[in-house]
Amino acid sequence: MNKRGFTLVEILIASSVGLIVLGAIYASMNIGQRSSVNVERKVVAQQEARAALGIMAMEIRMASYNPCFTPNSFWCNPANCSTPPVSSTYKGIQEATANSIAVEMDIGGSIVNPVIGDSSNEIIRYNYDAGNLRITRETNCGGAQPFLGDVAGQREVRVVNSTAGISLFTYYDVDGNELVPGTDLPAGIPQIRRVRITLVVDTEEPDPNLGKRRRAFYSTNVIPRNHAID
Repeated sequence: MNKRGFTLVEILIASSVGLIVLGAIYASMNIGQRSSVNVERKVVAQQEARAALGIMAMEIRMASYNPCFTPNSFWCNPANCSTPPVSSTYKGIQEATANSIAVEMDIGGSIVNPVIGDSSNEIIRYNYDAGNLRITRETNCGGAQPFLGDVAGQREVRVVNSTAGISLFTYYDVDGNELVPGTDLPAGIPQIRRVRITLVVDTEEPDPNLGKRRRAFYSTNVIPRNHAID
């Protein structure tokens, strides 16, 4: 008869302490989960941007590759190509602007009848689509395809060079002087000796902790050695 139970005050205190502990555990798990998601998004964005940069550098480096040294063999200019007027002087770089570049190479290397465009990936055009925050890649004048960044909801990164005010492509001559599109280019295309590619990318989804997208900058320099060969 002398045994007593918990009082209402004790039960309320115990319940309050329990709720506080559960709330702390939930908050900790939520922060950990959000951090994990953020890291995953950042890693995926880095992988995509770096892979794209590597492919672009590799293909631009091959500009003007002409193993048979056939004069005036570049740019067959198929009718469905959206290109500026062609020039044999420009060889394997027929377009060089701040946000687009068209390069050519004779990968097939036919000695009898060298033709640009008779093998896959001999004509490549990269273009920055600022409206859709992506870069497109066109091969052998077959139509532009998404390359880095895609339609909303299906991409992991946004290419935001326009927002950052940074050109996708920058060109330099042999002395390191910048060749400015619209001023020095396209007339100065034969003097191009180095191309700098700069990617500014945002993660597609905002960082849960910061409430905004993570931004990263990637850049590399490409020396199209074959373009200097006469």
